[in-house]
Amino acid sequence: MQSIQVKELMVPLGDYATVQEDATLYEAVLALEAAQQSVVPGREKHCAILVRDAGGRVIGKLSRWSILKGIEPRYKHIEDLTETSRFGFSPEFLRSMLSEYGLFRTALEDLCRKAAEMNVKEMMQTPAEGEFVEETATLDQAIHQLVMGHLASLLVTRGGEIVGILRLSDVFAEICERVKACRR
Repeated sequence: MQSIQVKELMVPLGDYATVQEDATLYEAVLALEAAQQSVVPGREKHCAILVRDAGGRVIGKLSRWSILKGIEPRYKHIEDLTETSRFGFSPEFLRSMLSEYGLFRTALEDLCRKAAEMNVKEMMQTPAEGEFVEETATLDQAIHQLVMGHLASLLVTRGGEIVGILRLSDVFAEICERVKACRR
């Protein structure tokens, strides 16, 4: 897999759902729907929206997780959800958290209505250092980053600028094709 470069599997930035940092979640959902219409048949639909600043640079990402956390504002009061979630929790503990933090006491429809008007900058994840990969990196390097970081995607760079996104779904599809080819 050292012969495959990340740029061969990435989705170019121009083909991915993006919104400006001052967009609402409603506008982001519409942008995601529009981008999904142009997905090449046979490839997975997009499941995130990239957020751009006024200069057009990508500054964050709205993932499925960030949107789900964003619709219930009280999740902000729970210490570092991403770190603690790796330990696994008992059903009893999870139920106690719903009560203790008052999560989802408001009807889901009301939460969604409020979230639709929220600014995406409030919900987005800012990429960490390990979420970037150079477009000329090999696929095995990218797989290592995805696995070690438990990531759904990597932002692909060229000379420090983000030019695309490498999705776990595309890497997985490539690996499956290679596994099948080994038996032929």
